[in-house]
Amino acid sequence: MTSNLETQLLALQEEGEKAIAAADTLARLEELKVSYLGKKGKLGALLGIMRQLSEEERPKIGAIANTVKEALQNSLDQQRAALEAAEILAQLEAETLDVTMPGIYRPQGRVHPLNGIIDRALDIFVGLGYTVASGPEMETDYYNFEALNTPPDHPARDMQDTFYLPDGNLLRTQTSSVQIRYMEAEEPPIRIVAPGRVYRRDDVDATHAAVFHQIELLAVDEGLTFTDLKGTIKVFLQAMFGDIPIRFRASYFPFTEPSAEVDLQWNGRWLEVMGCGMVDPNVLKAVGYDPEVYTGFAAGFGVERFAMVLHQLDDIRRVYTSDLRFLRQF
Repeated sequence: MTSNLETQLLALQEEGEKAIAAADTLARLEELKVSYLGKKGKLGALLGIMRQLSEEERPKIGAIANTVKEALQNSLDQQRAALEAAEILAQLEAETLDVTMPGIYRPQGRVHPLNGIIDRALDIFVGLGYTVASGPEMETDYYNFEALNTPPDHPARDMQDTFYLPDGNLLRTQTSSVQIRYMEAEEPPIRIVAPGRVYRRDDVDATHAAVFHQIELLAVDEGLTFTDLKGTIKVFLQAMFGDIPIRFRASYFPFTEPSAEVDLQWNGRWLEVMGCGMVDPNVLKAVGYDPEVYTGFAAGFGVERFAMVLHQLDDIRRVYTSDLRFLRQF
């Protein structure tokens, strides 16, 4: 029985080494490991017969069995290393990058001219100590008109100017509504700048759009005067346009008193670019501020108007077309 068992062990070693050498995947190699060296594998089955051997025969067969096990394990380790190396090599070959090949062209993104104006303006005002504020584009009549001292018969309430909604609300015609909401929530002193999209029932042409962008600023504190307003606007406009002549002309807005239009001299002619004024006491009362203690000033401008001047655009509609030939210029 000893010689028969020895022959079976050696035959098992030869069979196993051939099978392991022929394994072409790591999964197949794992199957062979279980088949030959697992608890219920072929080697284990042969060793179970050792219980039938005499005490003198067992050491010899045990030594042979250990030799067979080590030989099979070495074959498994060598084949695993070879398969892993081949797998890595195949992966490297599949992922090889030819650095001499031309790259794929991806055009660089650019800031839209309107966004560029907004970013520049906000940077200037934040540098002056202002906080950026925002509000809803769908507004109530109260915040868009009434709290801003706009009487019911004012032309701004006309259906031709405002987009009214079926529920009685409207699309805001100015970002001044943000100022009212902010003042209701905060106590003076305040300094805010409010950028945003606004809507008006204008006929679309080279200089008008039904949807456009505004930036408005508001400051409320004790002792603010029209001189503070003029100084702030002058610093802002010169930061945007350079050291150019600026003038103020008397005007009228329902929510400021006194009010003024702001012009700047550009390419040899005067251009109107902003509206401004001291906050009307009725507006301060509407938000619960005491006009005997606090004064304030406000100003606003159209972003598209600034873009047309700074970039010398001939038609406001160009900034809405998404024409890459146009946008690549900025």
